[in-house]
Amino acid sequence: MSDTANERDEFVALPEVKGAVIVGLVPDSPARVMDEAALNARLRGVPIAVVHVDVTRFVTFDDPDGYANTAPVDVDIAARARESEFVQALAAKQLEGSGVSWSFLQLAGDPALAIKELAEKIDASLIVVGTRDRGIGESIREFFTGSVAARLAHRQRRPVLVVPRDYATEDEKARAAAER
Repeated sequence: MSDTANERDEFVALPEVKGAVIVGLVPDSPARVMDEAALNARLRGVPIAVVHVDVTRFVTFDDPDGYANTAPVDVDIAARARESEFVQALAAKQLEGSGVSWSFLQLAGDPALAIKELAEKIDASLIVVGTRDRGIGESIREFFTGSVAARLAHRQRRPVLVVPRDYATEDEKARAAAER
């Protein structure tokens, strides 16, 4: 996938991902995100492009042949590689038996911009992302950088499906307990 992990990351817009449903995954993405992506891919008759964006790297320049040259911001490159491998394994597990063909792509930089650029390159039919955990840390991050889902929805022409995390309300918890 690359000449060296530090110097050159390859991006090739493969014909089999043209028109794909893009699903952006992080290690803690709930299964609902992939379930929605798979459902929409089946309904549209297109493959899935599973995307993980390494926010600790940035694109230095794009070669005309499709290579995205990147440089690290973080010195712990091995941890980032493990995260990417984990997300790819998660996708394989969640898509097993789904009947949908899929590819994995590792991107670098700002997640919203990287996914937007990929969507343009492959003429994606839909972008699927999940919401993040609620919490003070996430609230502060979103205050300064904004939500990836909101930034995607405002900066490109493709539909964006935002899948909420599984947060059961008190009524739903009570109803589930009564059904047991």
